[in-house]
Amino acid sequence: MSTEAQGKVFDILDQMLISYQVTHHPEVFTIEDMENLNMEHIEKVAKNLFVRDDKKRNYYLLVIQKDKSANLKELQLQIGCRRLSLANENDLNEFLGLHKGEVTPFGVLNDIKNAVTVIIDKDLKSSEFIGVHPNDNTATVWISVDDLVRVLDSAKHRIVFVDL
Repeated sequence: MSTEAQGKVFDILDQMLISYQVTHHPEVFTIEDMENLNMEHIEKVAKNLFVRDDKKRNYYLLVIQKDKSANLKELQLQIGCRRLSLANENDLNEFLGLHKGEVTPFGVLNDIKNAVTVIIDKDLKSSEFIGVHPNDNTATVWISVDDLVRVLDSAKHRIVFVDL
């Protein structure tokens, strides 16, 4: 059963004629929680982190392969920004309307100020599809990276591909 948050994402995907599949599951908060579900295609789940610079002026949503570590110093050098750290849950809610465990690139659909830049690891481009939450952590949407980029681009968000 879909939640209201999920329904908004599904509506956008349907309106854009984007092909996707959904797996509903119990609430999860970490990649480890996802792995414990023993879902098909678990290796395709993306890790999503919401980060900010040290002055809280720039916010980024990082999308990487689930088994990769997020080297924030390396990312800082690649995108030319100040020191990066994880944003807190208040920022996550204020900018993306999400809570802990719900971080997803679809969160930028809630960012009406277009304040958040989406950063995607280039390695994900070679994946046939990836799994991300549809703005809550009780489901996973399986979607191609190209289609995900189309959705984010339609919401007028800056998207940057990096090597991590």
